Amino acid sequence: MSIAFLVALPPAVLFAGALLCFVTPGQRPRLSQVFGEIAAFLAFISATALGVYLAIHGALSFQLFQYAFMRLAFRIDVLSVAMAVLVSFVGWIVVRYAASYLDGENRQGSFTAWLLMTLGSVMLLVLAGDLSQLVISWIATSLCIHKLLLFYVDRPTARKAARKKFIVARASDVALLGGALLLGRAYGTGDIASILDAARQTLGGASACWAAGLLAVAAALKSAQFPAHGWLTEVMETPTPVSALLHAGVVNAGGFLLIRFADVLVLSPGTLAALAIVGGFTALYGSVVMLTQPAVKTSLAWSTVAQMGFMIMECGLGLFPLALLHIIAHSLYKAHSFLACGGAVERIVASRRLGGVAIPDAGAVTKGFVVALAIYGAVGVFFGFLHKPPQAVALGAILIFGVAYLFAQGFADLAPRPLALRTTLYAVATSMSYFILQSIASSLTGNALPSPPAPGPLQWVLIGIAVISFVLVAVLQSLLPLWANHPAVAGLRVHISNGFYLNALFDRAIGGWNVRSRI
Repeated sequence: MSIAFLVALPPAVLFAGALLCFVTPGQRPRLSQVFGEIAAFLAFISATALGVYLAIHGALSFQLFQYAFMRLAFRIDVLSVAMAVLVSFVGWIVVRYAASYLDGENRQGSFTAWLLMTLGSVMLLVLAGDLSQLVISWIATSLCIHKLLLFYVDRPTARKAARKKFIVARASDVALLGGALLLGRAYGTGDIASILDAARQTLGGASACWAAGLLAVAAALKSAQFPAHGWLTEVMETPTPVSALLHAGVVNAGGFLLIRFADVLVLSPGTLAALAIVGGFTALYGSVVMLTQPAVKTSLAWSTVAQMGFMIMECGLGLFPLALLHIIAHSLYKAHSFLACGGAVERIVASRRLGGVAIPDAGAVTKGFVVALAIYGAVGVFFGFLHKPPQAVALGAILIFGVAYLFAQGFADLAPRPLALRTTLYAVATSMSYFILQSIASSLTGNALPSPPAPGPLQWVLIGIAVISFVLVAVLQSLLPLWANHPAVAGLRVHISNGFYLNALFDRAIGGWNVRSRI
């Protein structure tokens, strides 16, 4: 089997399956459902086969054909194969889930067709070896997911969210197109492999730096970064399979773009700093608002905003291998969360039958954070974190703050004694997992992604601000139950749950209150 056939097979079978589903767009199209599931499964198998080829033969790029400025070219490396396997696997699960979830819907066949079209466009995106293919597939992915967002077109809130997504996506498209044109001007080619090789030699000049800035804007808009995050939290009127695909795959395209052009981004320290600031703030903002959401799917949406912000911050700190690892882990987790959200209420009710949650006081919180950081430091010394990039060490400290909250509950006066032991094991396991996975990710992507740049004064300031900000939020979260009954806290909770009304300002700016128009 030739490599050209193997690499073109994942998007080809998905598009072919979509065409078959378009033939029978109505209710219970059994034959189309079978074709759709087979197409998604074949895409996953062929993407996995690409991983085997990469392990044996190494990375390569090649072109299938060219017409005018458009080229169909593919790049096989760790990033493209990992994303292809991830997208095809999640897509296969979502297609199977949708077959039963939408059983009996009037446009079930059409839904499956657009689902496969979206997956095929994403596959072309992650496997792209040329700028023209990258831009076209980027736009196609957005237009296809737009059709899925409007599956229930009679719902006003669905139309409003889709309209906001459409506006933000077109701005992202313009930024990406501008960045691609500047990259072509800076390096004299649209071949991504050639651009990255030249960027590693610090070539490109001012055009490359401006291109990096536009790529960052495109990625931030695609991944729902503050203040253009509102559309992602409002697309709950779409069927659950769309939410799973959107949150687990499509919204990650911004992170993929940054990782793909990591060698270009490191040429612009200012762009990296901006990404760290925007991503860090979005992560804090999204995580705080998430805690106040009463609905499961809305809480998951705000969680995605926060996770995408954290991933963008990782890219801004130059931790591109960790950002790739974050994309994979978050996609699998979020796909499962959306597809299983129907049983979330039952699980919460069952957990409350076991008793209330122990509320820690200030002393327990202080002790919890000190112990968690001490365990992290001890494990880090064992894994040689003194020789790791400062950005990676700081990121690990931020992650351990979540375990510190569990420690605080374990040290509360009313907490059962086994809870303290269990949280200690969590802290050790989390710290060890972080350093092990960080080492694995860096080893697997060593030749494909640049190492984190040595932090300068600005980077040290950003690292310090990030660590202090996250620890303050974690401490406030731990102490918040003590103030839950205070009137000021109750009022603040209302404002936080509405995201401080920034989404309403966005609605007013684009005329979002008028939802009669259909896009």
